[in-house]
Amino acid sequence: MRFRDAEAQLNARQPEHMPEPSLDRMRALARYLDDPQLTYPTVHVTGTNGKSTTARAVARLACAHEVITGLYLSPHLVTVRERLSVCGEIISQQEFADEWERLAPYFDLVDAGSEVAVTYFEALTALAFLSFADRPVGLGVFEVGMGGTWDATNLVASDVAVICPVGLDHVAELGPTISDIAREKAGIIKAKRPVVVREQDGEVMAVLQARTSEVDADLKVEFRDWEVDDRLQAVGGQSFSVRGLYTTYDDLFIPLFGEYAARNAAAGLVAVEALFDKALEPDLVREAFLGLRSPGRLEIIDRDPLLVLDGAHNPAGAEALSVALREAFIWERLHLVLSTSANKDVDGIVLPLAPLADVVYLTKNNSVRSAEPLILAERFADSGADVKIEPSVASSIESARSAAAPGDLILVTGSLYTVADAYRALGRPLGDN
Repeated sequence: MRFRDAEAQLNARQPEHMPEPSLDRMRALARYLDDPQLTYPTVHVTGTNGKSTTARAVARLACAHEVITGLYLSPHLVTVRERLSVCGEIISQQEFADEWERLAPYFDLVDAGSEVAVTYFEALTALAFLSFADRPVGLGVFEVGMGGTWDATNLVASDVAVICPVGLDHVAELGPTISDIAREKAGIIKAKRPVVVREQDGEVMAVLQARTSEVDADLKVEFRDWEVDDRLQAVGGQSFSVRGLYTTYDDLFIPLFGEYAARNAAAGLVAVEALFDKALEPDLVREAFLGLRSPGRLEIIDRDPLLVLDGAHNPAGAEALSVALREAFIWERLHLVLSTSANKDVDGIVLPLAPLADVVYLTKNNSVRSAEPLILAERFADSGADVKIEPSVASSIESARSAAAPGDLILVTGSLYTVADAYRALGRPLGDN
């Protein structure tokens, strides 16, 4: 089988409508495959924002300590293969196709016994389960797709669970209240296992504490059990120290911007400490963090003028982005390229970004859920910014580059779909093997 054929079959499983929450199809697949996801330890990461950076940090730290580690992320920017990697190497086209060919008969079996066919995300998650077992890996790091309790990834053992900041997002599927969303996220916490928790809203923390008490999990809370300290802005990133569970790690540097990035990286460090049940090697931690990347998260793509991509797609993400921008960068004028999804809190996304923008380029991205630019324009009516409507993300970037002076900043944001369009427009593939 060729990769393009496997990818076409996967894409055909995109649902027109999200099915009712259920793990029945995933359990059936796992049973047919003899539960490959239970053949290696796992770190399971959920939350509203920060999941990918945290999961990447866990994987890099484990690999630095000579543990062969599989990393499963979502979504992807350029190719679906980005979602599966082992110690930094994404799955090849041929490996993907071979694993898909092995799985296809089992998908047909489950489809035949269910009113709802195996979905895109379920199929991809099953492929990750099996691929990591076939490698084999010594650790699997799984980022939740959405929620937790009913997420397809929630068949892993979750030897360590990580809960990144929880906010109001996906309210139609998980809400409507933040406590409802927190209960869904808390579903990845397993009995008598460690759970590393970033700082949370009071309602969220109450839900997480109730879940940990219910299953007798071992709660490790930011600022009580671990924290970032001595954080300083540095050229190309930031330096900091981490008070971990077993020791303090000094002189750390990550080539990422924003306080949240340092705290997410620290959560990953603490998760690996909890997994190993001991302190990590400080020199290996430093080495791992030096190479930590998080594509599409406050990522510098070009300079003169500065071009930055960020996938902020909810109010908390947009607020964190506005704070990090002002901390990390200086600019003369800010050119904001914005495209969001219509089912998001558009007002909440625009509110923290509008005061920063001098020129705004509103457009649609390639998602079918992309919001209409004219509707977005209404949110900028009182901002004082020069608002322009563009036909695409690519044309928006081209217009911004033409208008920007060397001391200006171009920010492309609003959705990871927007960032993905920017990657394609700028010719920045993440791998083609």
